[in-house]
Amino acid sequence: MATKKRISAAALILVLSVTALPASASAQELVAGGRAVGIRMSTDGVVVAGVNPVETASGTANPAGDAGICIGDVIVKLGPAEIHTAKDFVAAASGMTGEPVTVTLLRGGQTRQCAVTPALDKDGALRLGLWLRDGIAGVGTITFYDPETHVYGALGHGITDADTGELLPLGTGNLTNASIVGIVKGQSGTPGELSGCADENAVCGTIVLNTEYGIFGILNTGGEGLSGAMECGEMKTGDATILTTLSGSEIGEYGVRIDRVYHDPSGDRVQITVTDQALIAATGGIVQGMSGSPILQNGKLVGAVTHVFVNDPTKGYGLSVQDMITEVSQCAQKAA
Repeated sequence: MATKKRISAAALILVLSVTALPASASAQELVAGGRAVGIRMSTDGVVVAGVNPVETASGTANPAGDAGICIGDVIVKLGPAEIHTAKDFVAAASGMTGEPVTVTLLRGGQTRQCAVTPALDKDGALRLGLWLRDGIAGVGTITFYDPETHVYGALGHGITDADTGELLPLGTGNLTNASIVGIVKGQSGTPGELSGCADENAVCGTIVLNTEYGIFGILNTGGEGLSGAMECGEMKTGDATILTTLSGSEIGEYGVRIDRVYHDPSGDRVQITVTDQALIAATGGIVQGMSGSPILQNGKLVGAVTHVFVNDPTKGYGLSVQDMITEVSQCAQKAA
């Protein structure tokens, strides 16, 4: 029997301490998503995108590499200065004197410190030999929306560093309206992709949590373009459908089959096969940008698409919507 789920916006309040969010609300049913949105997130700290040599008057030096800094590390302090954005890093780096400077970073969930000696490049500037970034942008799909609390869940997986696969620490983030303008079909060995155009001036929500079960926050457009609310259910083998956007902002429903259900301590997962010939003809199957597409079965919201098989785009994985909902509650308990 399907259980009716409640999502409290207070969970997000506890995480952010933002009193402007609704203090308490709940919903017996959830609205299934399928809507494509632009996703823009800044990290709390700057991510090392490259470790490069510095050309000096006497030869090549590699300050960051020699100190043990790696691609994917997140720098949170430079000397005594806290680093939240690239602007913070530039300001702190302007005070370097040529003496060794302590770089505090996060790697694999652990805090580390490295002593880096800046190198003087040919132009007379002190360099650490780093390429840095402090944000990421893309297109994804909303999984569910709570019409009473305005809480949403999306992606079905976290936003991670492309090189290490580790979750990126969330600084700030938002969702924007987006339209799908093109499709790169998936082929064996080459994942496809939905090409989206995000309207940076049309912010429709905030990102409050970035977790392994997806991103979560508040959708401030009232679920525009989404269908009515439905009960949440458990995933079972058999026929199902997914909701996703392939063109513009129009949400379509396409047939899939749940082949296997995996019960794991970290949550339930499913293996799915796309059976809808129209979807296969348009995309080749599951492609990047479809992450978060809700899975419906027997008139209930049961899960979300998360990954595609690289060697067979008609197959992929999904996770349980129950686990996405539970993640919000657990984050609230930890924050409390």
